[in-house]
Formats: sequence, C-alpha cells, structure tokens
Amino acid sequence: MLELWQEFTGANIPFLRYAFIIGIFSSISFGIVGTYVVTRRISSIAGAIAHCVLGGIGAALYFRTNYHLMWLQPIYGAIIAALFAALLLGLVSIYAKQREDTVIGAIWAIGMATGLLFIAATPGYVDLHSYLFGNILLTSFNDVIVTLVLGIIVLLPAVVFFNNLLAVCFDNRFAELRGVRVRLIYLMLLAMTALTIVLMVDIVGIIMVIALLTLPPAVAGHFTRRIWSMMFLSAILSVIFTTSGLVASYRLDLPSGPTIVIIAGAGYLLSIIYAKIKSAFI
Repeated sequence: MLELWQEFTGANIPFLRYAFIIGIFSSISFGIVGTYVVTRRISSIAGAIAHCVLGGIGAALYFRTNYHLMWLQPIYGAIIAALFAALLLGLVSIYAKQREDTVIGAIWAIGMATGLLFIAATPGYVDLHSYLFGNILLTSFNDVIVTLVLGIIVLLPAVVFFNNLLAVCFDNRFAELRGVRVRLIYLMLLAMTALTIVLMVDIVGIIMVIALLTLPPAVAGHFTRRIWSMMFLSAILSVIFTTSGLVASYRLDLPSGPTIVIIAGAGYLLSIIYAKIKSAFI
C-alpha cells in the first residue's frame, strides 16, 4: 500500500510530485475564484484571459532565446499577459458594454495569434502542444514556488474583501449604494482571475484551464447555495479532479490536461443527473 501511495503521489518522481503540489495548492484558489467567476457570470472574460496567456508565453520564449535572458521564464510572460488582458477586458466591460462580446472575441483571438507569431519566430523547437493542453513534464520546483506566491496574492484579497466581492457579484447597484467602489473591486476580481488561470497552465494547458475554473463551482452549486460552502466544496472537488486526473494520465500515459478536464466534465454531468433526479422526487 505504501509503495502504491508513493507512486501515485510521485514520491520518487520529482516532476509528478511537483505537479501534485501545484494541483493541490492551485485548487484552493480555483475553488474560491472560480466561485466568484461562476456567480458573476464572467466565464467568457476568463476564457479570453486564458487564451491571451499564450501571447505572454510566446513573448517570453522569444526574448529569452534571442536575447539570452535565461531568467525570463514563460510563466513570467504569462503573468504579465494575463494581468494586461484582465485590465483591458475589465475596462471594456465597464465602459463599452454594447460591444463587450465583440471585443472579448477579438482580444481572445489576438492574444492567441500574438503568441503563435512569437513562437514561430523563436529559434529552435518549441513544444506548443504542451502549453495548449498541459504537460506535467513542464513542472519544476520553481513553478511550485511561483504557485505558492501567486496563490497567496490571490487568496489575500479574496478573504479581506470578501463582502465587497460578494456584493459586486450579486448586485452592483446595491453595492454602489453601500459605498463599495464597484469598478475597482471588479477590476481586482479580474486580476485575481488572471493570476488564478496562470497557476495551472503547465498542468491543464491554456485551452482547458477555463474548464477547471468553472466546472468545480458548477458542480458545487448543485449541492449548496451558500457562497462559503460552495467555495470550500469547489476547492475539494478541484483537488479530486486534479489529483485523480494526474494519476490516470500517468498510469495510462495520457496528456494530463485533457484527462483532468474529462474527469471534471464527468463529475459535472453526474451532478446534473443528480439534480434532475432530486427535483423529480421533491
């Protein structure tokens, strides 16, 4: 039993161990911020931010290779691109609501295209598939440290400004009447979402990270209506989906990102069936 546990937790395999640590710690942020995203109904904005991350990764790889900036890791470019996209999309959402969908789609596509152009101009081979769909082989001790730091940065405002974030997610007008700086809190929420997305890009990939941000809260919503309990259950579910997906992908030699998302999708489907059965008998 001990040998089986050591194999599953990657005790003798550094990259798998790092992936487990990143997955577990990131799940806390995913559960909390994902609940805000689902409640505020900004999944499309979160998706655009996720795809813009490729632009930052491509730029970081390009400048690192061409200008020998060995300290410039792809995750640093991802952080900058995600925050820039969050700020831009937030301002569009606040000041240009009539064209919000069009701008979101445009930024979504431009972010991906920019990343692809940078990667195409980068000498040598770049494993684009790993960034798009995730690869646990990319995880390192440095990623663990960055994950811990980003996780703390995300969770602090989520706790300190909990009431304000809650008010903005449910009723902007009421929040304004109570003196809440709605626009600033909304931009902060998007920044938190951007950093949360970066947390698990290496494992789940750019294209599917949005699924892990929305599916656990969506499942939790079928079992609880209180925000705190929804956040807690979302974090637990995210841990379950991530760790079971990593185990399955390692044992079956499958990509980690799609495996995790398939398991999360199956959990969501089961929660819908449960909700339908429950409503039929109540």
